[in-house]
Amino acid sequence: MTIPTGNKIDCHIHAIDPVRFPYAADTSYRPSGQEIAPAAHLVRVLDAFDVRHALIVGTNSGYGTDSRILLDAIKLGDGRFRGVAVVENDVGIQELERLKAAGIVGVAFNVPFHGTGYYRNTAPLLEKLVELGLFLQIQVEQDQLLALLPLIEMSTVRLVIDHCGRPAVEHGIMQPAFQALLAIGRERDAYVKLSGYYKFSRQPHPYEDAWPFIAALVEAFTLDRCVWGSDWPFLRAPERLDYGPLLAVLSRLFPDRDDQQRLLWRTPARLLGFAGGTDQSR
Repeated sequence: MTIPTGNKIDCHIHAIDPVRFPYAADTSYRPSGQEIAPAAHLVRVLDAFDVRHALIVGTNSGYGTDSRILLDAIKLGDGRFRGVAVVENDVGIQELERLKAAGIVGVAFNVPFHGTGYYRNTAPLLEKLVELGLFLQIQVEQDQLLALLPLIEMSTVRLVIDHCGRPAVEHGIMQPAFQALLAIGRERDAYVKLSGYYKFSRQPHPYEDAWPFIAALVEAFTLDRCVWGSDWPFLRAPERLDYGPLLAVLSRLFPDRDDQQRLLWRTPARLLGFAGGTDQSR
């Protein structure tokens, strides 16, 4: 497999630096070893693979609602990066305005980390996101999306779904939660990240048991609503992962050069507000 050529945008990457930004004393998971990813090293990795821009996602592991490292990395990038922040459910709109001014474009819900009940009363937060033009990024696994449907169906907030929805591959594409995700793609202003295969695949690289799910997502969302992310530096990965082999999977899934550019450049540029994306809203 070869790596797609040309400029790219990585829509799911992390900055982890406990030296400059120590973890809170009560953090439940403390990234270490190859999970450590200072912003300067992040830049070197992106440069090596012609990744021109990236969406840096705040982590519940290590940092939670402490966005200092996230904002520092965005500032270091000098326009190269956007960010997704983890915030308190009752965060004030003034704080959201401050984050937006610093380069934050969305807020993350990490349901596998917190559970569905944690987000039960977040309708006012979604209203604030709509008012400010921020998107809601949701990570779920298996059937968790079903519990969130009443919440998101009441809101017009733009949705970004992490890691293909992390379906249970053994239950096939007809499982109810995955079908609900496909319906979201067909019916509303939503994007999905074709990323995080290792989080739900039961096979080693190149994760071929995940491919039918990716194909179904592309059909429902179209490549005008699909983006790619590496998930580097692969927190809690069950085995060693590397950036290049993950990119190379895309050459198998999307052999057409124009499809690669839609996924890796034009669609994410439009979503994140980088030059190079044109308005193709449906």
